[in-house]
Amino acid sequence: MKLPRKKLTASVPSFAMGDIGFLLLIFFVILARAQDDSHIQWEPAKLADVEMAAAPLASVAIDSGYKAYLDGKEIAPEEIAARLSTILGDTPAGQRNVFLKIHREATAKNFEPVIAAISEAGGDLVHILEPEENPTAP
Repeated sequence: MKLPRKKLTASVPSFAMGDIGFLLLIFFVILARAQDDSHIQWEPAKLADVEMAAAPLASVAIDSGYKAYLDGKEIAPEEIAARLSTILGDTPAGQRNVFLKIHREATAKNFEPVIAAISEAGGDLVHILEPEENPTAP
């Protein structure tokens, strides 16, 4: 006597796919950064008395090669004013913070056009500095 075999179907359990997709979505949202400027090589200038600043709407950096970057993307200094005006939009005065990161060895000819462009766009310039180390402190 021959017994008929049951055909087993191989299926992917789909009830867990929604959970996995949701967890991956959260993972990538948390790791995403709106302004990624980690590739910019710069060393901040130091100052004895440094204050904390509010959150910026934009970030402008001048790296060790004296190239200008707006929110992590390389840009010509002549284009900064127009792009910043678009970013700042109708934001009220006092909330138009633009962080300026300048490599410590940059000269005035490298950063003055950038400062002028930020002023022309109506941004509130916030120069990013590092606190000076005090060797005599205990």
